[in-house]
Amino acid sequence: MRGRIVVGGLVGLLVSGCAAEAEPVAVPPPAPIAVDVAAASSGGACRLLDFTVIEELLKVRFDVAAASEQGDTHTCVVRAEGAALPELTLSVSETTIDKTTFGADVVPDKAAKITGVGQQAYRRTTAAASGHGPVAEVGWLATDGRLATLSWTGARGGERAAAEKVTGDLAALAKKVDTRAL
Repeated sequence: MRGRIVVGGLVGLLVSGCAAEAEPVAVPPPAPIAVDVAAASSGGACRLLDFTVIEELLKVRFDVAAASEQGDTHTCVVRAEGAALPELTLSVSETTIDKTTFGADVVPDKAAKITGVGQQAYRRTTAAASGHGPVAEVGWLATDGRLATLSWTGARGGERAAAEKVTGDLAALAKKVDTRAL
C-alpha cells in the first residue's frame, strides 16, 4: 500500500511539472555605453591627429573624424558630434618642391611667416563666407618631402580676430603633427 501511495505522489509531482510555465519577466535593455574612439581609427591623415592634443591646444572638444585619400593627398576632417562647425582639416600631400618654390608658389599673399614648423611655414586668416565664419590656416613644407595644411573653419558669426588667435594654436598643433607617420 505504501508503494502505491509513493508512486501516486511521484505521478502527481510529474504531472504538476507539466503545468504552464510562468511568463518571462521583462528586463529593460542596458543603457548604451559611450566609447571614446581615437581620431586615428579613421585612418588616412587622421592617424596624425589626436583628439586630446587638439582639445589641449585649441580648447575645443572634437569627437568625430573622417579621412579621405586622393592620389598622394591624405585628408582628415574632425568635428564635434552634432555640430557642422567649427571643423579642423588636415591635408598632407607628397611633394618635390623646395623652400624657394614653397615661398614663391605656395605661400598665399599677405600670409605671415612662422618659425619652428617644418622647413618653412606660414599662417593666415580669411574672412567669413557664405555658411561659415572666418578661416584660420597654417601651411608648411615638412622636412620629409610633404606639404601639409591645417585649416580651422569657424562657425557662422565668428570674429576674424578669434580666427587670428587660432592660427597661433594651429602652429602649436602643426609642431606635433609628424607627417612621416603617414
